[in-house]
Amino acid sequence: MDTIKVDGRNFDAYTIKTTNASMLIIRGGRGMLACGYVKLETADRLGDILAIVSGVNSYADMLEKPVVGVSKSAAAIGIKVGMSGEDALRLLA
Repeated sequence: MDTIKVDGRNFDAYTIKTTNASMLIIRGGRGMLACGYVKLETADRLGDILAIVSGVNSYADMLEKPVVGVSKSAAAIGIKVGMSGEDALRLLA
């Protein structure tokens, strides 16, 4: 586990290596920002707050890239497709 800071807030960050890629997840108090390896359908079924960024290889990429998908619960707290991962994390704090 790693820790990253956004606006002075700490977020838990995880890299899970697979055979052909890595799964990246940054967890805030309200929900998660994750790479495209994680499925929105599962988050919706469970009622979890999840925002997805794709084409990322690092936590820095996750902060810079635009959100490409959001769970229904994430949309309800104001996370939108197109906002930066960093802006999504501010809402996930």
